[in-house]
Amino acid sequence: MLALVGVRVEVLGPLRLVVDGVPVDVPGPKRRAVLALLALAEGRVVTVDHLLDALWPSEVPESGRQALHTHVSRLRAHLGTAAARLQTGHDGYRLDVAADELDVAQARALLAKARATTDSDAYALLREAHALWRGPVLADLTDLGPIATAVEACTRLHRDVTDALIAAALASGRGGEILGLATESLAADPLREPAALLLMRALAAAGRPAEALHTAREFRTRLVDETGLDPTPALGELERDIAGGAAGPMPTRTDVLARPTTRLIGRDDEVAALHGLLAHERLVTIAGPGGVGKTSLALEVAGRREASTVLLLAPVTDPAAIPHALAAALNLNVVQGDVLTACVAVLAHRTGLLVIDNCEHLIDAVRDTVEVLLAGCADLRILATSRERLGLAAEYAFRLAPLPLPGPDQDLPDVPSVAVFLERAARARPGPAPTPAELRTVADIVRRLDGMPLAIELAAGRLSTFSLTDLHRRLDRSLDLLGGGRPTADARHRTLRATVEWSYDLLTEDERRLFRQLSVFVDGVDLETAERIGTEMGLRSDPGTALAHLVDTSMIDVAFDGATRYRMLETLRAYGLDRLAEAGEEEAAGERFVRWAVELADWIGTVLATEREPDADTVLRRELPNLRAAWLLARSRGRLDAAAAMVTALYEAMSYRDLVELRGWAEQLADDPAIAAHPKAATVLGTAAEAAYLRGDHPRTERLARAGLERATDDAGRWYCLIPLAWAELARGAYAEVIEHCLAATALARRASEALGGAALASAYAGDADEARALIERVHGGAASPSQRAWIAYVSGEIESRTGDNDIAERHYLTAIELARRSGATFLVGVATVGLLTVRAAAGRVGDALRGYREVIEYFARTGNWTHLWATLRDLAGLLRTLGDQEPAALLVAAAAAAPDAPVAVPPPPVVAGTPVLDRTDVLEVARRAIERNVHALAKDSAPTHAV
Repeated sequence: MLALVGVRVEVLGPLRLVVDGVPVDVPGPKRRAVLALLALAEGRVVTVDHLLDALWPSEVPESGRQALHTHVSRLRAHLGTAAARLQTGHDGYRLDVAADELDVAQARALLAKARATTDSDAYALLREAHALWRGPVLADLTDLGPIATAVEACTRLHRDVTDALIAAALASGRGGEILGLATESLAADPLREPAALLLMRALAAAGRPAEALHTAREFRTRLVDETGLDPTPALGELERDIAGGAAGPMPTRTDVLARPTTRLIGRDDEVAALHGLLAHERLVTIAGPGGVGKTSLALEVAGRREASTVLLLAPVTDPAAIPHALAAALNLNVVQGDVLTACVAVLAHRTGLLVIDNCEHLIDAVRDTVEVLLAGCADLRILATSRERLGLAAEYAFRLAPLPLPGPDQDLPDVPSVAVFLERAARARPGPAPTPAELRTVADIVRRLDGMPLAIELAAGRLSTFSLTDLHRRLDRSLDLLGGGRPTADARHRTLRATVEWSYDLLTEDERRLFRQLSVFVDGVDLETAERIGTEMGLRSDPGTALAHLVDTSMIDVAFDGATRYRMLETLRAYGLDRLAEAGEEEAAGERFVRWAVELADWIGTVLATEREPDADTVLRRELPNLRAAWLLARSRGRLDAAAAMVTALYEAMSYRDLVELRGWAEQLADDPAIAAHPKAATVLGTAAEAAYLRGDHPRTERLARAGLERATDDAGRWYCLIPLAWAELARGAYAEVIEHCLAATALARRASEALGGAALASAYAGDADEARALIERVHGGAASPSQRAWIAYVSGEIESRTGDNDIAERHYLTAIELARRSGATFLVGVATVGLLTVRAAAGRVGDALRGYREVIEYFARTGNWTHLWATLRDLAGLLRTLGDQEPAALLVAAAAAAPDAPVAVPPPPVVAGTPVLDRTDVLEVARRAIERNVHALAKDSAPTHAV
């Protein structure tokens, strides 16, 4: 087979073609456009229709196809010995170009690689990426819509590369080398806060703090004057750090509240009114029809307050999942106990605002949740958005009207509804300011759209395809507009639906089909999933191109925060689901969605067992809302095969992570009578047994595991049941049985590291350290994933801790914690931390141990993990006894001894006769006071004394 002749296409500047190392001139704008479009497709087929529409956007001439064929033929001639790279398919053309042969793909790859490597290496990679830009991108071809869109994407990529390069330079001590670049970056976009923050850090790193603070003042003034927005709290925090001489290292992430990427127009009065209401009202609901701008207004209010939490309910379809979603919004992992109670415990100590967005589809459950929050959190303010009131006595309903419409003798650009149209239109088609006649046309359009922000944005977005006159004419013809008096809210909603329908009808059939299918994803998709779904559907055109056009027409939103994500506004998703049902595709789309979830769960389960575990953990947490929706759909349709496949594939995700929801799925499925006769009965019952163990229900663990063993027909089923059975035996101190079950599981050739680790742990607890070391030695080098290596390190720490070798044990525990954190294995982080504190206390590092117990007790209490909290409180009691603090130690031991969910301690600490058994709230208070008292005493004893 002959090797392909080298070809390189460069688009990050003037279009450039290099064949076999020699630059080749490509004359003529249309021929250059064809080359650019084929290159930007990155190896995918570009249909003839797409090329024709791009080259002749107004109307394709009769000779268009022949002209296109001629351009392609001449491009082959320009390619010369590489002509075979330009291939003809049945419906279009494809340029065979690899990622390293296209500069924009090369830049993306370098950026991705830099983000996954160390600061020093990242800096070199990012400098290489930044150097790929040679000037204005495809400047002579931006009058063509698809190329203009690609140029915008290249601009965003250049910004991302520049930001990452500056950050990497600062992190690696090279701030002086990129000071000029940081200055240019802010000058290019003076209203972009990340650029201002980076320049401030660069100036501070260069020893010029006064200039850094001056940059902050200038940016704040400019932002307020030109947009009416205040900067995020990050700017003020950095100013304080610089002023105090502690700007610190570059952060690896930002926890800035999500806010609209464009300024909120025409809502200043509403924002002020809501701030006033929230000063004395505990619950305010922004009510109004879909598309009126409730979410944008709520986020704007939240963004201007010091402490705000946002709970987005659009991706949540199960009422029972609301507490879990709230816990995620609070960055709270609840392992044991009631999730909502844990959330209340956190919010009760905060003075701030909770925004709950999109309540209408879960109105009853939201009402109940809000009632609990208001009762338990005296200082909390709640701002909800919904199409209807929640129906609580404490609720103040704030009705949001559409944007004001233009009246006679008004300055049209200052009218909010017109201003929204003009801003969106400027992004869809940059150009000169509109003429007075064009402004009058815009005013008529927004009147007919009744001032609804979503309808206005959808209509303005069509200017990427039509002239303003064509838009006005088509709008007039396509919408069911209402007249005669002020319309009701329901009428406005019908107008919005007509607007969406009009935009939908302008799509190609392939784009409509893809839009309908993607509406089943409650929390959006990544590009790979969208393209895969489109391919499975048998779209005639390229799925990526169809998706891009859906973004262009505002039918789908795209976010570039970390991984690229495509989502629908909830109004549009609801419309897509309606059309899916009307087309008779609901059943097929649901089956495709469930199949996607099953395959994704299988991929996650497989990759979690490899070195790429952190990647799988990221995907799992990102896709959990979609997996949840697929799980509910599978259960509602009686898809037992799919439900069993999802649950068992996510066994490892459930075992080592505080994802309580997944454990609930497993136990729910185990309770389904139909599972008894299913081929995967043993694996499902074993997975449910693991979930029950992690919940602290050890009798149920044993019942499920033994029932699974009775039904097991293969090694996998037996393994799934033997492991949780061993953990149940471990909790009650039956070490011989633990070793027996773990060694039996080891013989089944599945995750031997976990089984042998369990046998080693039981041997150590039984007092046979030599046997424990021999067992754990058998798995060294046999664990591929970070969490499995963390498990081995944890067990090794437990072995050495039992023999009194505290230094070695501490090193093992620290290794376990680091590996577990890197892989998202939060359960292992917790148990390894408790072991670490035990050896530090035994080594005499009492202060470190007490402060560590303070943190880990608060963590377990916050997450509701009482099984491990009891073990931790028992360890703390032992430390308190060595310090002579007998009374709290006795109270902690007595409470743990009486708790049904406390693991057995061997040997059990003695319970002092007559010691009262406190409830859990009082137990925690005893522990906290004892820690603070002893920390204070240690500090006092170590303070220097002075002679008088």
